[in-house]
Amino acid sequence: MTAPAAPAVTVSRLTVGWGDRDDPALLATHEARYGPLPSPEPAAGLIEAVTQAGLTGRGGAGFPTGTKMAAVAHGKGPAVVVANGMDSEPASDKDEALLSRAPHLVLDGAALAAASVGASQVFICVPRFKNSLIGLVQRAVAERTRAGIDPVAIAVHDPPGGYVSSSETALVNWLNGNEAKPTATPPRPFQRGVDRRPTLISNVETFAHIGLIARFGPEWFRQGGRPEAPGSMLVTVSGAVAAPGVFEVAGGTPVGAALDLAGPDERSGFVLIGGYFGSWNKIAQVGHLPLAQSTLRPVGASPGAGVLVVLPHDSCGLTETARLLAWFAEQSAGQCGPCRFGLPAIADDFARLASGHPDGYLLDRLERRLGQVNGRGACAHPDGAVRLASSALSAFAPDVRAHASSRPCLHAPPGSAPDPVLPIPAHAEAEA
Repeated sequence: MTAPAAPAVTVSRLTVGWGDRDDPALLATHEARYGPLPSPEPAAGLIEAVTQAGLTGRGGAGFPTGTKMAAVAHGKGPAVVVANGMDSEPASDKDEALLSRAPHLVLDGAALAAASVGASQVFICVPRFKNSLIGLVQRAVAERTRAGIDPVAIAVHDPPGGYVSSSETALVNWLNGNEAKPTATPPRPFQRGVDRRPTLISNVETFAHIGLIARFGPEWFRQGGRPEAPGSMLVTVSGAVAAPGVFEVAGGTPVGAALDLAGPDERSGFVLIGGYFGSWNKIAQVGHLPLAQSTLRPVGASPGAGVLVVLPHDSCGLTETARLLAWFAEQSAGQCGPCRFGLPAIADDFARLASGHPDGYLLDRLERRLGQVNGRGACAHPDGAVRLASSALSAFAPDVRAHASSRPCLHAPPGSAPDPVLPIPAHAEAEA
């Protein structure tokens, strides 16, 4: 497998063979595509390669992976590696797509990362309501165990699939026998995580990239994208598009080019970037911007977990945002004031705004509550809700003025009832 001669919109690295009929869970199929698992390098070797490659986490935060690996490697005692395949972002399908089509690539990266940071255990976390996916990953692990190829033991775990249960500290808390709820930091998991040991937690896509870097090196990895966003990334494009799906694009691919892969409705003017904790933006303003932290930050956006949702031209962005804020209030861990009281109040204000029936000084009250909640939660859940709400107030400013004045919505005509665009998970699980 060779890298493209020049940066392109789409690449085929993680997605090699995804269209084939061969069973993706078979180790023989995987090795035919990528070759056998490389021998573990000296600890500093793979960490240095990942650092030089410029790989950042693909779960949403975008933190440099090499830095995280080095911190765990320098911790005290044997470490633990956790591959996060929870895919708790409702608008993202990439983790399930990757685990169902290339599970061994994820397991390669997790096993090699474990050897490099001095870990004695690897845990793969998949939400318990995805029974078929859990079974597929378990079969892949069993096949590797029979082949005796992994330097450390790998086990599959099934935490509950709530929105906050996929955060690093929530997974650590659950693996330690407690509820799948975020905990206060510090210490961070890399300092003291599972069983109070240094713990490397990264998204399954991140580990898949590590599996490729171990084979082909950092220079090869960087050839797939732009200097500020090397490599490739999986993006999930949905909403008002002709062909929604998961696509592998070169790092730094322009937002508009990524949308074009799914055939967006040309009448649509807005896109949700980064997922439910992301931001609403006008396509005309961000279409030319590369999907990278540094280039999206000035417009208040972030690639997040690689989510792009095109809002239909006849849908109200305020109504969609109100639905999400109500769900956020339900999904909170309920461990601090901003979650217990702030989010329900914000959701109620936003619902009143979306309905076009404001009461009192609604906008002033909403802005004040957003400021009071932001940065004051025990975890990042309230901050994500504030980010989404604030971006909606900005992106849909003309609609905000119309709704606040009890005038008809500018995008959803009176009497229309467009179907909801953003999915709200139907499954409900006990946090145990």
